[in-house]
Amino acid sequence: MKITAVVGSYHRGGMVETAVDELLAAAQQQGAEVHKINLLDAHIEFCANCQSCTQEAGPVRGTCRLRDDMAAILDRLDASDAIVLASPMNFWTVTALMKRFIERLVCYGYWPWGAMAPKARVRRKTKRAAVVVSSAAPGWLARYFTSIVKLLKGAASLLGARRVDTLCLGLARHEPDSALSDRARAKARALGKKLATPR
Repeated sequence: MKITAVVGSYHRGGMVETAVDELLAAAQQQGAEVHKINLLDAHIEFCANCQSCTQEAGPVRGTCRLRDDMAAILDRLDASDAIVLASPMNFWTVTALMKRFIERLVCYGYWPWGAMAPKARVRRKTKRAAVVVSSAAPGWLARYFTSIVKLLKGAASLLGARRVDTLCLGLARHEPDSALSDRARAKARALGKKLATPR
Protein backbone atom coordinates (compact mmCIF):
# COMPACT_ATOMS: atom_id res chain seq x y z
CA MET A 1 0.00 0.00 0.00
CA LYS A 2 1.45 3.35 -1.09
CA ILE A 3 -0.02 6.61 0.21
CA THR A 4 0.98 10.05 -1.05
CA ALA A 5 -0.12 13.31 0.53
CA VAL A 6 -0.03 16.73 -1.13
CA VAL A 7 0.00 19.65 1.31
CA GLY A 8 -0.89 23.15 0.13
CA SER A 9 -0.29 25.08 3.35
CA TYR A 10 1.82 28.22 3.77
CA HIS A 11 2.64 27.26 7.37
CA ARG A 12 5.22 24.54 7.91
CA GLY A 13 4.18 22.50 10.89
CA GLY A 14 0.77 24.19 11.01
CA MET A 15 -2.52 22.48 11.75
CA VAL A 16 -3.04 21.04 8.29
CA GLU A 17 0.48 19.66 7.94
CA THR A 18 0.42 18.31 11.50
CA ALA A 19 -2.85 16.50 10.77
CA VAL A 20 -1.35 15.03 7.60
CA ASP A 21 1.76 13.94 9.51
CA GLU A 22 -0.42 12.17 12.09
CA LEU A 23 -2.46 10.54 9.32
CA LEU A 24 0.65 9.30 7.53
CA ALA A 25 2.29 8.08 10.75
CA ALA A 26 -0.78 5.99 11.57
CA ALA A 27 -0.85 4.60 8.02
CA GLN A 28 2.85 3.76 8.21
CA GLN A 29 2.24 1.86 11.45
CA GLN A 30 -0.25 -0.24 9.48
CA GLY A 31 2.53 -1.11 7.01
CA ALA A 32 1.86 1.51 4.33
CA GLU A 33 4.65 3.20 2.42
CA VAL A 34 4.01 6.91 2.84
CA HIS A 35 5.26 10.05 1.13
CA LYS A 36 4.46 13.73 1.69
CA ILE A 37 4.76 16.45 -0.95
CA ASN A 38 4.79 19.97 0.45
CA LEU A 39 3.85 22.35 -2.36
CA LEU A 40 5.99 25.05 -0.73
CA ASP A 41 9.00 22.99 -1.80
CA ALA A 42 7.79 22.15 -5.31
CA HIS A 43 8.48 24.08 -8.50
CA ILE A 44 5.09 24.19 -10.21
CA GLU A 45 4.40 26.71 -12.96
CA PHE A 46 0.98 28.22 -13.54
CA CYS A 47 -1.12 26.45 -16.17
CA ALA A 48 -0.81 28.33 -19.46
CA ASN A 49 -4.26 27.09 -20.56
CA CYS A 50 -2.83 26.03 -23.92
CA GLN A 51 -4.82 22.74 -23.71
CA SER A 52 -2.09 20.80 -25.49
CA CYS A 53 -2.26 18.16 -22.74
CA THR A 54 -5.96 17.53 -23.43
CA GLN A 55 -5.81 16.78 -27.15
CA GLU A 56 -4.73 13.14 -27.41
CA ALA A 57 -7.35 10.47 -26.66
CA GLY A 58 -6.69 7.59 -24.30
CA PRO A 59 -6.67 6.71 -20.61
CA VAL A 60 -3.16 8.05 -19.94
CA ARG A 61 -2.87 11.65 -18.76
CA GLY A 62 -1.78 14.19 -21.34
CA THR A 63 1.74 15.58 -21.52
CA CYS A 64 2.27 19.15 -20.39
CA ARG A 65 4.67 21.44 -22.25
CA LEU A 66 5.84 23.06 -19.02
CA ARG A 67 9.06 21.69 -17.53
CA ASP A 68 8.81 21.68 -13.75
CA ASP A 69 8.13 19.25 -10.88
CA MET A 70 4.53 18.51 -11.79
CA ALA A 71 5.15 15.43 -13.94
CA ALA A 72 7.18 13.75 -11.19
CA ILE A 73 4.50 14.57 -8.61
CA LEU A 74 1.77 13.11 -10.83
CA ASP A 75 3.87 10.00 -11.51
CA ARG A 76 4.05 9.42 -7.77
CA LEU A 77 0.31 10.01 -7.31
CA ASP A 78 -0.51 7.69 -10.23
CA ALA A 79 1.60 4.96 -8.61
CA SER A 80 -0.11 5.39 -5.22
CA ASP A 81 -2.96 3.31 -3.87
CA ALA A 82 -4.29 6.19 -1.79
CA ILE A 83 -3.90 9.96 -1.88
CA VAL A 84 -4.39 12.80 0.56
CA LEU A 85 -5.03 16.40 -0.52
CA ALA A 86 -4.72 18.98 2.23
CA SER A 87 -5.19 22.75 2.35
CA PRO A 88 -6.19 25.52 4.71
CA MET A 89 -9.13 27.60 3.61
CA ASN A 90 -8.33 31.10 2.29
CA PHE A 91 -11.16 33.29 0.98
CA TRP A 92 -13.58 30.34 1.14
CA THR A 93 -11.45 28.02 -0.98
CA VAL A 94 -8.04 26.34 -1.18
CA THR A 95 -4.78 28.28 -1.00
CA ALA A 96 -3.18 29.60 -4.17
CA LEU A 97 -0.53 26.87 -3.79
CA MET A 98 -3.16 24.15 -3.96
CA LYS A 99 -5.20 25.92 -6.65
CA ARG A 100 -2.16 26.11 -8.93
CA PHE A 101 -1.63 22.36 -8.43
CA ILE A 102 -5.30 21.58 -9.12
CA GLU A 103 -5.39 23.65 -12.31
CA ARG A 104 -2.53 21.54 -13.67
CA LEU A 105 -4.72 18.42 -13.31
CA VAL A 106 -6.38 19.41 -16.60
CA CYS A 107 -4.04 16.82 -18.17
CA TYR A 108 -6.42 14.15 -16.83
CA GLY A 109 -9.12 15.44 -19.14
CA TYR A 110 -9.66 14.73 -22.83
CA TRP A 111 -10.86 17.93 -24.50
CA PRO A 112 -10.07 18.10 -28.20
CA TRP A 113 -10.65 21.37 -30.02
CA GLY A 114 -14.28 21.72 -31.00
CA ALA A 115 -15.65 19.58 -28.16
CA MET A 116 -18.20 21.29 -25.91
CA ALA A 117 -16.81 19.91 -22.65
CA PRO A 118 -13.94 17.72 -21.39
CA LYS A 119 -14.20 14.07 -20.43
CA ALA A 120 -12.23 12.54 -17.58
CA ARG A 121 -9.60 10.09 -18.80
CA VAL A 122 -9.62 7.94 -15.66
CA ARG A 123 -12.69 5.75 -16.00
CA ARG A 124 -11.84 3.00 -13.50
CA LYS A 125 -11.40 4.65 -10.13
CA THR A 126 -9.63 2.38 -7.67
CA LYS A 127 -7.77 4.68 -5.29
CA ARG A 128 -8.70 5.60 -1.77
CA ALA A 129 -8.46 9.25 -0.82
CA ALA A 130 -8.90 11.76 1.95
CA VAL A 131 -9.06 15.54 2.02
CA VAL A 132 -7.88 17.56 5.01
CA VAL A 133 -9.10 21.12 5.43
CA SER A 134 -8.59 23.75 8.12
CA SER A 135 -10.73 26.82 8.62
CA ALA A 136 -10.97 29.73 11.02
CA ALA A 137 -14.72 29.07 11.00
CA PRO A 138 -16.22 25.98 12.64
CA GLY A 139 -15.40 22.87 10.61
CA TRP A 140 -19.03 22.16 9.68
CA LEU A 141 -19.37 25.64 8.14
CA ALA A 142 -16.34 25.06 5.92
CA ARG A 143 -17.58 21.63 4.94
CA TYR A 144 -21.17 22.48 4.03
CA PHE A 145 -21.19 26.18 3.15
CA THR A 146 -18.04 26.65 1.06
CA SER A 147 -16.69 24.98 -2.07
CA ILE A 148 -13.35 23.86 -0.60
CA VAL A 149 -14.27 20.24 0.15
CA LYS A 150 -16.07 19.82 -3.17
CA LEU A 151 -13.05 21.20 -5.05
CA LEU A 152 -10.59 18.89 -3.30
CA LYS A 153 -12.86 15.89 -3.76
CA GLY A 154 -13.15 16.71 -7.46
CA ALA A 155 -9.36 16.84 -7.74
CA ALA A 156 -9.06 13.50 -5.95
CA SER A 157 -11.60 12.00 -8.34
CA LEU A 158 -9.58 13.21 -11.33
CA LEU A 159 -6.58 11.44 -9.80
CA GLY A 160 -8.53 8.17 -9.70
CA ALA A 161 -10.17 8.19 -6.28
CA ARG A 162 -13.29 6.10 -5.89
CA ARG A 163 -14.26 7.29 -2.42
CA VAL A 164 -12.99 10.35 -0.58
CA ASP A 165 -13.12 10.79 3.19
CA THR A 166 -13.01 14.24 4.79
CA LEU A 167 -11.33 15.73 7.85
CA CYS A 168 -12.35 19.34 8.56
CA LEU A 169 -10.39 21.18 11.25
CA GLY A 170 -12.36 24.16 12.48
CA LEU A 171 -11.46 27.24 14.53
CA ALA A 172 -7.91 27.29 13.20
CA ARG A 173 -5.56 30.28 13.33
CA HIS A 174 -7.30 32.01 16.20
CA GLU A 175 -3.83 32.31 17.71
CA PRO A 176 -0.44 32.72 15.97
CA ASP A 177 0.57 29.16 16.88
CA SER A 178 -2.71 27.26 16.86
CA ALA A 179 -2.09 23.62 17.67
CA LEU A 180 -3.94 20.52 16.61
CA SER A 181 -6.30 19.36 19.37
CA ASP A 182 -6.06 15.85 20.79
CA ARG A 183 -9.47 15.09 19.29
CA ALA A 184 -8.41 16.22 15.80
CA ARG A 185 -5.14 14.31 16.16
CA ALA A 186 -7.08 11.15 16.98
CA LYS A 187 -9.37 11.69 13.97
CA ALA A 188 -6.37 12.14 11.67
CA ARG A 189 -4.78 8.93 12.95
CA ALA A 190 -8.04 7.02 12.54
CA LEU A 191 -8.29 8.25 8.96
CA GLY A 192 -4.70 7.18 8.27
CA LYS A 193 -5.39 3.73 9.65
CA LYS A 194 -8.52 3.47 7.52
CA LEU A 195 -6.64 4.45 4.33
CA ALA A 196 -3.96 1.84 5.00
CA THR A 197 -6.23 -1.04 6.00
CA PRO A 198 -6.70 -3.60 3.21
CA ARG A 199 -10.26 -3.85 1.90
